[in-house]
Amino acid sequence: MGQAAKVLQLFKTLHRTRQQVFKNDVRALEARTKINEEFKSNKSETSPKKIEELIKIGSDVELLLRTSVIQGIHTDHNTLKLVARKDLLVENVPYCDSPTQKQ
Repeated sequence: MGQAAKVLQLFKTLHRTRQQVFKNDVRALEARTKINEEFKSNKSETSPKKIEELIKIGSDVELLLRTSVIQGIHTDHNTLKLVARKDLLVENVPYCDSPTQKQ
């Protein structure tokens, strides 16, 4: 896949992730502007090494958004309802109440 295709795919993936992560949150969905600004500011980049570096950064950001951001909704004065997506519930390590000592 050429670099231009990778960049376009990353651009689309970031916007899809933004829509999933910030669903029903108009203010947070404005991250669209920031994504567009970042891509526009690097539009004239010609160095293949720098482009690969920027693609890596964008991919890392997308992964971080998808796996680490939890949406909270104010339900009461002191209460938040957390909206957990399927992507957030992948690594569930059981907790042990009575740990054993290593010999």
